[in-house]
Parts: sequence; structure tokens; C-alpha cells
Amino acid sequence: MDEIEMAAQHTEKHSDKLAVLIDADNAPASIATELLTEISRYGTASVRRAYGDWTTPNLKSWKDVLHKLAIQPMQQFSYTVGKNSTDSALIIDAMDVLHSGGLDGFCLVSSDSDFTRLAQRIRESGLKVYGFGEKKTPQPFIAACDKFVFIEILRTQQTPAAEGEPAHEKLQPMMRAAVDANARDNGWSALSSVGSFLVKNDPSFDPRNYGYQKLSELVRKQSYLEVKEVPATDGSANVHVYVRYKTKIKS
Repeated sequence: MDEIEMAAQHTEKHSDKLAVLIDADNAPASIATELLTEISRYGTASVRRAYGDWTTPNLKSWKDVLHKLAIQPMQQFSYTVGKNSTDSALIIDAMDVLHSGGLDGFCLVSSDSDFTRLAQRIRESGLKVYGFGEKKTPQPFIAACDKFVFIEILRTQQTPAAEGEPAHEKLQPMMRAAVDANARDNGWSALSSVGSFLVKNDPSFDPRNYGYQKLSELVRKQSYLEVKEVPATDGSANVHVYVRYKTKIKS
């Protein structure tokens, strides 16, 4: 490992057993493969289930990938037009899986705010909750998760946004709070601690939202930040990354 990245990602145990519950009515099948690849960063998808009315043609795209990715289809008929029976089925099943034990966390795949209370309930039981949905996902559901990933960043490689764009305007105060909260007496903050703070403060934070694969790449592109690398003292090839606000030079 050549640098220490976001603690929220690297401190997760890849052996954690996760239940992946997909609201197929509310999630595109086109990102199914990328979704499972992303989930593998946080643990092992021991339970893989997709919920919907599989008798309708609406879910044809999901049917094409279910067996390929070993995802179990969970049938739920739509008894009433305009009522989402899929949500209720997923929530009930999630509670059954939760109480059966043996899992370390859940991955809830939907952009629907109806799963906000479910995410809260799972976290109250001491398990991790990873949310996956589109950028239109309501903020309450995002906030209820330990980590939330926008599926748009899983589709294609993102290009870095210009620093003057709104996303970066929002980024600077977030970054300042994270750096200040973790700064040592000399002003330097460990990048791993900064990354952890950012995710705890905003579960949807991800450097890929800004067009960068790694947090270290993102901070190096911020003109107001200074970055340094310090070799590990244990004889390994590891490098510790630190960041701080640039010191203004008095004229």
C-alpha cells in the first residue's frame, strides 16, 4: 500500500458478511456488476436478493443478470396500482434477516426514502448500513446510512470538475471542518482521519463524486491545501499522507 486513504474504507473488514437487498423497481440493472464490485470493497455479499414483481415486463433487464450474478429474485405481486408492495416485502425480509443473525451489515440498493427507518433500525442493532442510489435520493435516507454511494459514479469514469463549480464550492467548507477537527499542534492532519471525518459528517462523501478515484488525488487538486508524505517508520514501504491549509505568506 503506497498511501493511507479514507479510513472509512480501509478500516472495514473485507471478510464482513453483508446482506445485499435490491429494490429492483427502483434501481437500474445496468449497474448490477459494478454494484457488486463496489460492495466487495466493504465485505462479502453473503445474501443477494432483488425484490419486485417478476411477472411484469418492467424488470426484464434485471432478469437478464440475476442468475449471472447469483442474485435471488424475491417475488412480490403488485396488489394495488400506485402502491409499492416491493418496499414492504423488502423491509419485512430485512427484519427477518436481521434477527436471524450471522451478518455484519446490510447494503440497501434504492433511491427511495421509504427505507430511511429501516436503515436507522439496522444501525440501532449495531450493524453497518451501506446505501446505494441515484443522486436524487432524499437526504434523510442518505443520512441514515453509515456510507452512501451514488450509483452514477459506478457507471463510467468521472472527469474532474472545475474548481469553480458548485460541487467544489461545497467541498471547501467540508474539507476545512475535517482538517481543523483532526489537526495536530503543527496544523497537519492525517489524511486517513480527514477521510473518516468527511464520511461521518456526510455519508455520501466520495472523492469519485468530484472526478477522482482517491482522496489523496482530490486534496492535491485543491489550491488551498498543502499535502506531504511521510515514510512509515516500521521499515515497510507504506507512506502516511498529511494535509493542512496553506499558510499565508505575509508581505
